[in-house]
Amino acid sequence: MLLIKNAKLIGYNNLMDILINNEKIIKIDENIYGENTKIIDAKGNYTLPGMIDVHTHMREPGFTQKEDFLTGSKACAKGGITTFIDMPNTNPATIDIESLYLKRELAKKSIVNYGFHFGGSYNDNSNEIKKAKNICSTKIFMNVSTGKMLIEDDEILDNIFKTSKKISVHAEGEMVEKAIKLAIKHDKPLYLCHISTKEELKIIKKYKKEYKNIYCEVTPHHLFLTKKNKTYINIMKPELKTDEDVKALWEAIEEGVIDTIGTDHAPHLLKEKEEKITFGIPGVETSLALLITAYKNNKISLEKIIKMYSENPAKIFDIKCRGRLEEGYFADIIIVDIKNKYTLKNENIVSKCGYTSFNGWDVYGKVITTIVNGRKIFENDEFYDNRGREVDINE
Repeated sequence: MLLIKNAKLIGYNNLMDILINNEKIIKIDENIYGENTKIIDAKGNYTLPGMIDVHTHMREPGFTQKEDFLTGSKACAKGGITTFIDMPNTNPATIDIESLYLKRELAKKSIVNYGFHFGGSYNDNSNEIKKAKNICSTKIFMNVSTGKMLIEDDEILDNIFKTSKKISVHAEGEMVEKAIKLAIKHDKPLYLCHISTKEELKIIKKYKKEYKNIYCEVTPHHLFLTKKNKTYINIMKPELKTDEDVKALWEAIEEGVIDTIGTDHAPHLLKEKEEKITFGIPGVETSLALLITAYKNNKISLEKIIKMYSENPAKIFDIKCRGRLEEGYFADIIIVDIKNKYTLKNENIVSKCGYTSFNGWDVYGKVITTIVNGRKIFENDEFYDNRGREVDINE
């Protein structure tokens, strides 16, 4: 058993203890005494459910010079993420059962928990989508991004929407409304990735009033950077937008229009960025610190961060028993120091790419300890041997 003492929990006035056994939280109370327990003293620091990042590109298989499941999962652990969901635009792309099986085998090296989005193919892989089990969604690219997965044929798009249980889309501009209309037509839940403009939000607000199964995500880079920050490093899809767009994103968070935070963690080596236009930046290691810094600056509440970055992702994608600090839930827990300021530095980045777009930024929210399935995997910048596992999806 593991016992976390002196934890500051959201919603509790006093410091609390958390007792863990067989990977799950079995008791939350004051002054718990447990025999034969390992003890972690939270020392009054905030103790939160681990973050769940449902939008990551861990680059394996095919692009492991950029990242792999081990290095990417270490970056997650350091950044307070205890579960990530991997996108399908790898090589081979995750568009058939054989490729999904390969990715499942490769992901076993991860030190945090993981899951997968299956990919929709321009060749219409509806039969493979029907066979895919325990996946979070079918990811459809309706605009150009990394990889050759763009679907432009309307008949194939319609068929994949019809076949899929839940759809995630890369949709920008007018494609946002097209995706929503297809989801409504087939009565399917729709997850809109990395929404970035005021105009897209107007469309989403309009349809959300009538259709409850529309969810949308925002990335930290679209919240904290604008086109003024654009360099060869900070090129991504969707691209950075205006100050007005960023303001609209924060307002949509406050209004509850945006449901989740997803990093769109998409690392490349700097030399790859220097050689040609390359879309994507790393995100899992820095995202929580940026959000907690925003909390310190009165832009967002801690409750809202947890809801958008842990609770809602688990709820939207039907991830069993994760995303909350509750008895009966898996003990995916982080202890975070939100009092002390520190500086993000490229030389401290664990991700294989070795840099962050926020190099030199002063932030709060340093993760002290990360616990996955009741086991300590990270503490005070040291990693401990552990293996995460694939999360269970309610199908």
